[in-house]
Amino acid sequence: MTNQNGPPSLRVRWDNPSPTLPAVVAGPGRVLPPGFIQLGVATEIAPTLREFGLDPNPVIREAGLDPRLFDDGASVVPYAALGRLLTLCVDCTHCSHFGLLVGQRATILSLGLVGRLMQHSETVGDALHALVANLSIQDRVTVPALTTSDGTVLLSIAVYQPAAESADQVADGALAAIVNALRSLCGCDWSPAEVLVPRTPPAAREPYWRHFRAPVRFNHESATLVFPARDLERRVAGADPMMRALLEERIGHLKGPPGCEFSDDVRRLLRTRLTSHRCSADDTAELLAMHRRTLSRHLKGNGMGYRAITNELRFEIARQLLQDTQASLAQVAAVLGYSEASAFTRAFRRWSGQTPTAWRVEGQHG
Repeated sequence: MTNQNGPPSLRVRWDNPSPTLPAVVAGPGRVLPPGFIQLGVATEIAPTLREFGLDPNPVIREAGLDPRLFDDGASVVPYAALGRLLTLCVDCTHCSHFGLLVGQRATILSLGLVGRLMQHSETVGDALHALVANLSIQDRVTVPALTTSDGTVLLSIAVYQPAAESADQVADGALAAIVNALRSLCGCDWSPAEVLVPRTPPAAREPYWRHFRAPVRFNHESATLVFPARDLERRVAGADPMMRALLEERIGHLKGPPGCEFSDDVRRLLRTRLTSHRCSADDTAELLAMHRRTLSRHLKGNGMGYRAITNELRFEIARQLLQDTQASLAQVAAVLGYSEASAFTRAFRRWSGQTPTAWRVEGQHG
């Protein structure tokens, strides 16, 4: 069944019609809208459910999606539906690390065009920069960031959709899939030095140690792989410069004109920078190579000011940490740049009408 409502650049299909959770297929050269994601790694949900002896089709339909979409990693769905599906998968399998199992089945080709570009990058560093710069063409939900300091690399993944359901499962799957991608570039014996996970310690920790082959720290504020900076200099075997140029050209066409989805691009940028406190309007404008007044004008044209966006993202990060980790209020406040837990509590009450403690308790018993 085909529905032509919604953005004109998309064809919308659903198996069990639900106007709030449509599955979409992007046409050639179309820009992916905010809140949508190519299935990619998530196509491994169906075989993972089968490993538990379950028929995936009823579970996928219950989330409001057509099971046939999972035959093609380029199928595009709203994150609201994918998050709901992952929640259902955890419930029906009684496996709190279901997202990890999905991600560890993935390969570098599960990352679509971006994965192919990584395969043909000159070095591992170039491949990771390609991931950070281009993932948005197929994923408007998660955002990667790469930082290097004192000989150590931090490759982080954040989920930035408001009230994102199963953000912990998405983070687990993304970390597992990216480790597989790095092993395809560096050799199957590669492992990070450490893995940081933004979730409470699961009942079964051994699957994490077995896949990552590295120490795993839970209750962290971000999903992060830590490894030596010298790994960035490794050459990628079999990289083809001509294929790389073709892929870069194709990806360029998928990014859309300058200013397209501008406010969402700012959100992606801020999602990883808010926790490092390098997020002033001046800093952001400089990163975007524009004057601060130009940044403000563009955002106002999209209907939202800079301060409103930063507060929206702080609220989002706070909810993820309160829901998915055991971090104290003081730790959450520090992550978000508040000097005292009391200042964070006042801000959270303005955003939600509740104290963070009450919100956390309600979520645990909801």
